[in-house]
Amino acid sequence: MPSLRGRGAVIPPSDTHEHKVEVRRSQRRHRTVTAYWNDDTLVVLIPARMTRAEERHWVAEMERKLQRSEPKKAAPPKASDEALLARCAVLASRYLDGKALPASVRWVPPMRTRWASCTPVDATIRVSDRLRRVPPWVLDYVLVHELAHLREPGHDAAFWALVNRYPKTERAMGYLEGLSAAASWGISTDD
Repeated sequence: MPSLRGRGAVIPPSDTHEHKVEVRRSQRRHRTVTAYWNDDTLVVLIPARMTRAEERHWVAEMERKLQRSEPKKAAPPKASDEALLARCAVLASRYLDGKALPASVRWVPPMRTRWASCTPVDATIRVSDRLRRVPPWVLDYVLVHELAHLREPGHDAAFWALVNRYPKTERAMGYLEGLSAAASWGISTDD
């Protein structure tokens, strides 16, 4: 296993781990080890003085502990455009046969009439900042909706057949309609 040494060292998924692992060393931390999930990354906080062997032990121990106490939440990334693009690749593979890959996906300032938009000609998707606070499954729906536009530009039956492959489509649409109504934004889920 590669060394996990260094503040914020991120180890990608491997034979040992199904997810990324980030180890953060602290001079102020003397005995305690803590860990938490940050989207698809296990973050482990350890004292700086620990050896590599101790580090490996505690990463494995904290991973076991977290998996027993709380299942890993597969949250879609809300932090960066790159993370959105990566999430789109996962969703396109899972629900659209991998045939709807965008050239770019980016967060944009709040849109007045939409949750997101897609330009099929250049395969770009823009996602409203308003969606940064919605549950992951709602953001996934919006991304699947926009990805489906890369295959079917309009809102015809073929388009909705693609979108409805996402199992929480109706639930997410209801959530977004309620959110829009409660905030008086007037945003429709049909666009």
